[in-house]
Amino acid sequence: MFQRLIRAFIGTSNDRVVKRYQARVPAINALEPQMAALSDEALRGRTAEFKDRLARGETLDDLLPEAFATVREAAKRVLGLRHFDVQMIGGMVLHDGKIAEMKTGEGKTLVATLPVYLNALSGKGVHVVTVNDYLAKRDSEWMGRVYGFLGLTTGVIVHGLTDQERREAYAADVTYGTNNEFGFDYLRDNMKYRLDEMVQRDFNYAIVDEVDSILVDEARTPLIISGPTDDTSDLYNRVNAVMKDLVKDTSLFEKDEKFKTVHLVEDGTEKLEEMLREAGLLTEGGLYDIHNVSLVHHANQSLRAHVLFTKDVDYIVKAVTEYGVTQDKVIIIDEFTGRMMEGRRYSDGLHQALEAKEGVPVQPENQTLASITFQNYFRLYPKLSGMTGTASTEADEFAEIYKLDVVEIPTNVAVARIDNDDEVYRSAQEKYDAVIGLIEEARGRGQPILVGTTSIEKSELIASLLKKKKIPHQVLNARYHEQEAGIIAQAGRPGAVTIATNMAGRGTDIQLGGNADMLARAEIGNADSPEYEGALARHKAEVEAVRPKVKEAGGLLVIGTERHESRRIDNQLRGRSGRQGDPGQSRFFLSLEDDLMRIFGSDRMGGMLQKLGLKEGEAIVHPWINKALEKAQKKVEARNFDTRKNLLKYDDVMNNQRREVYAQRRAFMNADDVSETIAEMRHETIGALVDKAIPENAYPEQWDVQGLQEKVLTILGLDLPVADWAREEGIDETAVRERLEKAVNEAYAARVANIGPELMRMVEKSLLLQIFDAVWKEHLLSLDHLRQGIGLRAYGQRDPLNEYKSEAFNLFNAMLEDLRERVTSVLMRIEISPSAPPPMPEPVSVLDMRHPAPENAVAGELELAGAEPAQPYGTAAQAQRQPLVSAAVDANDPSTWAATPRNAPCPCGSGKKYKHCHGRA
Repeated sequence: MFQRLIRAFIGTSNDRVVKRYQARVPAINALEPQMAALSDEALRGRTAEFKDRLARGETLDDLLPEAFATVREAAKRVLGLRHFDVQMIGGMVLHDGKIAEMKTGEGKTLVATLPVYLNALSGKGVHVVTVNDYLAKRDSEWMGRVYGFLGLTTGVIVHGLTDQERREAYAADVTYGTNNEFGFDYLRDNMKYRLDEMVQRDFNYAIVDEVDSILVDEARTPLIISGPTDDTSDLYNRVNAVMKDLVKDTSLFEKDEKFKTVHLVEDGTEKLEEMLREAGLLTEGGLYDIHNVSLVHHANQSLRAHVLFTKDVDYIVKAVTEYGVTQDKVIIIDEFTGRMMEGRRYSDGLHQALEAKEGVPVQPENQTLASITFQNYFRLYPKLSGMTGTASTEADEFAEIYKLDVVEIPTNVAVARIDNDDEVYRSAQEKYDAVIGLIEEARGRGQPILVGTTSIEKSELIASLLKKKKIPHQVLNARYHEQEAGIIAQAGRPGAVTIATNMAGRGTDIQLGGNADMLARAEIGNADSPEYEGALARHKAEVEAVRPKVKEAGGLLVIGTERHESRRIDNQLRGRSGRQGDPGQSRFFLSLEDDLMRIFGSDRMGGMLQKLGLKEGEAIVHPWINKALEKAQKKVEARNFDTRKNLLKYDDVMNNQRREVYAQRRAFMNADDVSETIAEMRHETIGALVDKAIPENAYPEQWDVQGLQEKVLTILGLDLPVADWAREEGIDETAVRERLEKAVNEAYAARVANIGPELMRMVEKSLLLQIFDAVWKEHLLSLDHLRQGIGLRAYGQRDPLNEYKSEAFNLFNAMLEDLRERVTSVLMRIEISPSAPPPMPEPVSVLDMRHPAPENAVAGELELAGAEPAQPYGTAAQAQRQPLVSAAVDANDPSTWAATPRNAPCPCGSGKKYKHCHGRA
């Protein structure tokens, strides 16, 4: 009560923030006549003037009123659009590194031009991040006309560009692209071998469009670049054949829909063991014996694929053509936007299990080569801002994770949409009957209708019901992704019925009467065509003629056929109606059989409805139900926030290591000469060998002299009389270390003289980078395995996160020690083939990634021994490359075996990896 009184007198905190921005708008408006009086050339010349003033010490804030007025005038001349005053406020919010919440139809795309232009004046580049390639291309072309008019360059990053095209796009003043492309380019850049091969420049400022979709919804899944591991597709198919029969009996497993988990009960485990034995997959022991751990993993993922994942809801099967070959693929559907996530794959074998379930070719499992979460990627930007129609419900998360405040921008014209209370029915059939009835009624008066569903399956169910009634309609879901713009262009026509799977990030307004520009483009095909202007004029007249009829019918009617887990998605659907003061209505239809109602306490509600004597076909409508549903949604959102926070806590541990590795890697690439680093690694390796063999304060008879001599031979390639040194009178650990260093340094100096100092410097740098990549890749795999099992530590009353931090730190130190040892060992044995040319090798990686297309490989010419160069990322194309080092490995001479890569088969013929056999420390 007291808080309501305060708000009534002094307004909310958001109102006060908006007022502060509003106070700056008159200064911008006062410049409008002055800008209008300038010629095109003079207006364009303002850009050079602003840059000069920045160079003389003025700040971007000093330039803001004039820069915003300049952009407004440019937009009027180029696009025929004038920024409203509230759009000026939105631009200032974005410039200050905050999130601008602006309702649908308020022109967020145009708002972004204000802070983009202002911040691009610094010459450091501005990134505008969108949710899909279509919007990135559309906005870069559309708004790029404004930037081009003012003398700035615009680039766009979309799927399928070459490195050179990407480099040019990032070098532009303004770069549009998707979150996935920006993130993958960052990871790819940190896998390059030369600085001039990198495509991105230093981060400066980013504006994220549909910020809630990108920074919240998609933040649960990290970006991963991966390389193939051993092919186990046959095992997935064989386990799938067993699981297909097992899941027919629902008493054998328990499913928790709230937490999206499934596990076998005791009878289910026994039945599975029996079926696996019959299939010849379980040959000895029980299913949970240690030697059957891989089989358990495959069985668990197959169980999840069959029970928790539904075709046309969580994924679709679609024919995809790549490199001239067409085959069916399982493509994930984003649960929040309803879009296909092409190139993205579920990790840990789940995607392979889905492929086996659907009978499509099973792709090889992948090993992580590089990964980053969106949270950590976007926190790399010194200045970040975002815009969306629905951010306030996630304001706490934005503040906690990204340090971003949310500012709600008032609408240019008051919202006139009527949001009706939800109607709740007892069964889904009754609900759908009511939906079809309302559609028929609204069509009768010429009202356009947008029907929102939560999945492809539901959208096609509604479509089939409309087909039976012979009601014309359009379907917008992942199957009809390509026709999106055309479908939305027609959605505001009188009596039009459009069925859509979620509406996040559609980027196109539904305009009452239709979208004249998009209708003209659909007819002519190209806006640059001479016939375009005539078609546009004709469609404008047609739209203007029918718009009053549509408004009179009540505007766009939004029908929600189900409540989503997130209130934001419901609000995004509602927000499509009532743009710019247009009339509109929204209503949600629910049933007790809906997932949200069924999972979150419909038992009590069902009993209550029966007591109230609710008859078939009747609905209960009450504001209390809306509040109850909102509480359920808040619970789900809180749980999802906890999931993302937990993911981030673990990724922060890896992120600290990743930043160190990438910074060190870049320093190596930037250095002309890494010989000092190599020498330091050599001395640290010798020190580690001596410390291990000669413990502190140990007597000479306690020294492991024989072990030290063997290690010096296997790692350093030198047969030194260490045992004789130890028998000398008065010898100590320091003297042994000094003699070793002297002998090793002399041997290395002789090798450098033999190969040539200039060539050796190039070889050192190339090898250092490749071996660094190899140990980092192995370290990521170790962290993956650690992460999967660390939760079990909780049973021992230990905090899994603290355990993970401690273990990850130890693994990181072990990785650095392994790096030093491997670099030293390889360089102490290196032999350059006579045919090797002197130029620096260019081992450009071929990446097998979960999103982008592979790049071209460049063959290296040097030959190298003892690391695993030539295959830093394990792709098929690498097999065609020359090895970078050669050293003779004699199967009968163990002294040569240290040149064997750690993961290669042991030369002794045991069949084990070298590191698990004779290469074991």
